[in-house]
Amino acid sequence: MTASANGRLSPSATSQLPSTVALAGRLVKFCNGELMGKKVNMTPKYKGKSNMSVKQNICMSLTTNIAGESKLRELVLERRDPRTVVAIILGGGAGTRLFPLTKRRAKPAVPIGGAYRLIDVPMSNCINSGINKVYILTQFNSASLNRHLSRAYNFGNGVNFGDGYVETLAATQTPGEAGKRWFQGTADAVRQFHWLFEDARSKDIEDVLILSGDHLYRMDYMDFVQNHRQSGADITISCLPIDDRRASDFGLMKIDNKGRILSFSEKPRGQELKEMAVDTTVLGLSKEEAEKKPYIASMGVYVFRKEILLNLLRWRFPTANDFGSEIIPASAKEFFIKAYLFNDYWEDIGTIRSFFEANLALTEHPPRFSFYDATKPIYTSRRNLPPSKIDNSKVVDSIISHGSFLINCFIEHSVVGIRSRINASVHLKVLFYTFYQYINCEHSVRPMVKFNLE
Repeated sequence: MTASANGRLSPSATSQLPSTVALAGRLVKFCNGELMGKKVNMTPKYKGKSNMSVKQNICMSLTTNIAGESKLRELVLERRDPRTVVAIILGGGAGTRLFPLTKRRAKPAVPIGGAYRLIDVPMSNCINSGINKVYILTQFNSASLNRHLSRAYNFGNGVNFGDGYVETLAATQTPGEAGKRWFQGTADAVRQFHWLFEDARSKDIEDVLILSGDHLYRMDYMDFVQNHRQSGADITISCLPIDDRRASDFGLMKIDNKGRILSFSEKPRGQELKEMAVDTTVLGLSKEEAEKKPYIASMGVYVFRKEILLNLLRWRFPTANDFGSEIIPASAKEFFIKAYLFNDYWEDIGTIRSFFEANLALTEHPPRFSFYDATKPIYTSRRNLPPSKIDNSKVVDSIISHGSFLINCFIEHSVVGIRSRINASVHLKVLFYTFYQYINCEHSVRPMVKFNLE
């Protein structure tokens, strides 16, 4: 007997089955006439109708199962095909709430975790999700960001984008009255480059992923996109379950019992806040957790069907400037907008306080977010720096980045950036110390944030 590529069994010159046969990408072992755990009569010559009937039943059953599994697998792969997705990372506005960190750099270029930039988070999520078509829209203080992107995500740094691309789209002026304006908001920024989704290399794009460049989280975007496609939604918004204490700091959403978004409310308080409470078990939370977190907040992460996005930007809302506060709330009654639950660590690095707390949280045991996940790494530019050198110093619950010198000092619950030099008799406690810093003193440095603005 032999097994063909389509899974059929047919008699051969030998009377024994091979020990291992490849079927539809899997190895199936046959031993002493045993097929999938059932004994099969392996007599070389079939006599009578009953034997032929057994053979036909085996062939039909095996072929049907393999064909069904193959079709199911192909359907799943088709729905998860990252080649049909393009990501747009928004470079952020002026970043006034992060000043002075944003004095000479855009928000996505602000350092995080000692050796990374905020832009590395959505970029790495795209790479780990298999999405290799990425646009980054920039406008304010973009020199540092552009330099980092060119060093970290070019084709010579070991990160392979295959047939994809990573392109920076800077705000620019174009012919016409409208072309003289800079980006007026998130939606306006995408609208000014809408023609990119209609050129030849975008012909296979089905969905557009809109991301922010100043959030800290780890997410598989293709799980998000697949959920969007399976639900048949026009727009899907990634949302976070929130408790009463933090709910008023976010834009909240009201959903029905199928997860469809019905209405929005921006930072509600009092009675308006209570009216935004929903049953979050609909999105997959346990009953106990749903009682603790009865609100859902938008993360600012969206996926649009490409045709819907172009229609909204060019025809339905041609003057709207923002996705979160204008286009999406106004589209809730007309289009199918679905909520997607992301019940994991997420932080908006939009203020000095959130920046400081998110960095120091990396030193906790265990940390709420970790850069040490080998299966889903966070990428950044290669600096070819030597390991840090620590001489006669004490380090407690801290992160020391590469290329640093620590000499006879005490570092406690702090993050020290790359190329830092800390000399004798210095005590750092509860502190984030960014790139290229030098301390030489004989007193303690208490809770603070040290900024590098060069």
